[in-house]
Amino acid sequence: GVSSVVGPHGVGASPGDKKAKNKSVRGKKKSIFETYMSKEDVSEGLKRGTLIQGVLRINPKKFHEAFIPSPDGDRDIFIDGVVARNRALNGDLVVVKLLPEEQWKVIKPESNDKETEGTDELDLPEEPFGSHLPQQSVKGYNDSPDVIIEAQFDDSDSEDGHGNTQNVLVDGVKKLSVCVHDKGKEDADAPVTKDESASMSQDTRALSEKSLQRSAKVVYILDKKHSRAATGFLKLLADKNSELFRKYALFSPSDHRVPRIYVPLKDCPQDFVTRPKDYANTLFICRIVDWKEDSNFALGQLAKSLGQAGEIEPETEGILTEYGVDFSDFSSEVLDCLPQRLPWTIPPEEFSKRRDLRKDCIFTIDPSTARDLDDALSCKPLADGNFEVGVHIADVSYFVPEGSPLDKVAAERATSVYLVQKVVPMLPRLLCEELCSLHPMTDKLTFSVIWTLTPEGKILGEWFGRTIIRSCTKLSYEHAQSMIESPTKKIPEKELPPISREHTSEEVHQAVLHLHRIAKELRKQRFVDGALRLDQLKLAFTLDHETGLPQGCHIYEYRDSNKLVEEFMLLANMAVAHRTHRAFPERALLRRHPPPQTKMLNDLMEFCDQMGLPMDFSSAGALNKSLTETFGDDKYSLARKEVLTNMCSRPMQMALYFCSGVLQDRAQFRHYALNVPLYTHFTSPIRRFADVVVHRLLAATLGYRELPDLEPDALQKQADHCNDRRMASKRVQELSTGLFFAILVKESGPLESEAMVLGVLNQAFDVLVLRYGVQKRIYCNALPLRSHHFQRVGKKPELTLVWEPQDLEQEPVKQVISIFSLVEVVLQAETTALKYSALLKRPGPQDEEEA
Repeated sequence: GVSSVVGPHGVGASPGDKKAKNKSVRGKKKSIFETYMSKEDVSEGLKRGTLIQGVLRINPKKFHEAFIPSPDGDRDIFIDGVVARNRALNGDLVVVKLLPEEQWKVIKPESNDKETEGTDELDLPEEPFGSHLPQQSVKGYNDSPDVIIEAQFDDSDSEDGHGNTQNVLVDGVKKLSVCVHDKGKEDADAPVTKDESASMSQDTRALSEKSLQRSAKVVYILDKKHSRAATGFLKLLADKNSELFRKYALFSPSDHRVPRIYVPLKDCPQDFVTRPKDYANTLFICRIVDWKEDSNFALGQLAKSLGQAGEIEPETEGILTEYGVDFSDFSSEVLDCLPQRLPWTIPPEEFSKRRDLRKDCIFTIDPSTARDLDDALSCKPLADGNFEVGVHIADVSYFVPEGSPLDKVAAERATSVYLVQKVVPMLPRLLCEELCSLHPMTDKLTFSVIWTLTPEGKILGEWFGRTIIRSCTKLSYEHAQSMIESPTKKIPEKELPPISREHTSEEVHQAVLHLHRIAKELRKQRFVDGALRLDQLKLAFTLDHETGLPQGCHIYEYRDSNKLVEEFMLLANMAVAHRTHRAFPERALLRRHPPPQTKMLNDLMEFCDQMGLPMDFSSAGALNKSLTETFGDDKYSLARKEVLTNMCSRPMQMALYFCSGVLQDRAQFRHYALNVPLYTHFTSPIRRFADVVVHRLLAATLGYRELPDLEPDALQKQADHCNDRRMASKRVQELSTGLFFAILVKESGPLESEAMVLGVLNQAFDVLVLRYGVQKRIYCNALPLRSHHFQRVGKKPELTLVWEPQDLEQEPVKQVISIFSLVEVVLQAETTALKYSALLKRPGPQDEEEA
């Protein structure tokens, strides 16, 4: 591709750019970007296979590098430089044309440069992290790779195999650095000169195919998925004498993957031109309105001033806006769809249409601060030794009439977004926190799945239907955990929440114990059947009630009470998937999880081989077995397992909603991590629109209503939108956690922790900070070293650090850094708002031998 010099904001500024700009006022501007191909040529090219489409991912650390996934699952296709990217932004669905082979990226065998994959943003798997304890719930934080936290904070779907991915605070794109060629130096990113590229093309023939990475340029943007909004800072243009200076200011986005933007001075604060320094720390939001072929910079409109950089609310509003999250108040038209006569009671006619379960012992288990309670459980022992187990889900579709303004806004939002300090709800609070939420001691409309189960969890019978319940108590995960941990001891009333008079604490305690025993059997069987779970560290914060600032954080513990809820939610989701697909094979809304990316998985296998780790990657179950059986429970083994789990999550793909009538190949319906043929989401309709659609489909299979009026293609469109919003929501959750952790480091730091090395480069190394689950890169040039030396011992990369002695009498201390070394690190705030870095603690004399 054309390599242009990349300015500090990734705007391809060709060398003489300033001169060119001044000339351009007088003469005709020369095009920098190619004109997009016509729609007809694009669809023809895609049909013939001469063009390829994919979602563009831009490396946040090196914004001249971008990638799209290869359709064959092999190594990503590389897009080099801003010019080749042709005005597409991160997340856009683009069409690319491969460049001639002599222009493909050469991967030098020596550097064995693993930085050839455009891993997702931060290379993270699917879900978020960061909850907080006071104030309201962080329920369903996550949908985790749909994993853990669904349960934890909600209905946990062990989904993409990863539990909480706390790579969250990762800085930039991380790779499996078996030996990543270090690009830490500025000049490593210098453009290729003509001579270099000529010599390259002569050598290409000699290179094996493996060391070339297909490279391409963007010829069309099919769907501008990026919101075209950015947060950043205003600056005056550098050239005061230019015509532009009198009309425009320069907007400099915080996200370097977005170009710099000219904004009309009339949009700027009145005194900005005379007092630009007053605004140096003010965060603004700007929207791109145009980006012409002949300009390095886009044109934009200043949307609003957010406030001071580094403060929670302005930063949060910026994150939400950039990712297109609608956090506006619901319109009066939407609120008019809600019941107007309050307090609302269930209409008498509903009792004749539903099974009345109000006398049953039914209860909720949620985080202690949760308000949106969308699932409840029941467990009744039967005379023959079996159990009647029920999962009861809020009947949200009753309150959301299809096609109404409320339905449209819920479909558009598609998901609630859980930030550390608050929730942006999918539905108005009257619904999600009151009418639909399964509060205790009140009659509620629900949709239930009820099974007859043996004590081993074998399904003997299954019933689906609309119900009315009256939850007898609201248990927190802590309450349920204490019941599990004291099976024979009565728990004092004062340690439990209020329980309705019709039921006793003993009855609830026994139900929890029965559910726990069955859940243990279900879970054991799932893993025997080949499921995978990649539990990663997840951060929870405690916030100051008055200031809202983080006071501390800890790794969230995922316990038996979380697992109990998760197992029954998985069981319900699978049951509903089979039921709706059997009834409507062309119109079921399901959720699939594709297998890991081949190229990244092969790299990981090679890495484990080099490190002498006996890992089996042949299937999800084999991988799970390797992770659970390879390691002991001493501190070092557990840290190593954490690092490997983290590495294994990177090749994993996201789970996706899809319409069964649109995918022809039944094998593609499978869910890799759960290792099941059919799966869907049914258990969280208060916070996920996909579940509302699934409720409507289930109601149609049971004859409660007509089949929703959606052709497979329209349903697929809705599924795609839910996938997009879920991705955005996950990213926002990660950024929210990152924001709060950075503020914690600033307010309470420096923070110290043990860390384990997960990658070694020639000038730096990557660590997983074990106390906080964050990943950071530590650069040698930031440490007081006398020297450092990189070498390969066998195939393993090693860095030898020679520390400058603290006083002249001492000998310099040597420290060897290799993968899986345990080191002590310090996290400390930088001067830039919300940036923090990791430094290695100087080893004491006693550490030297260990090192």
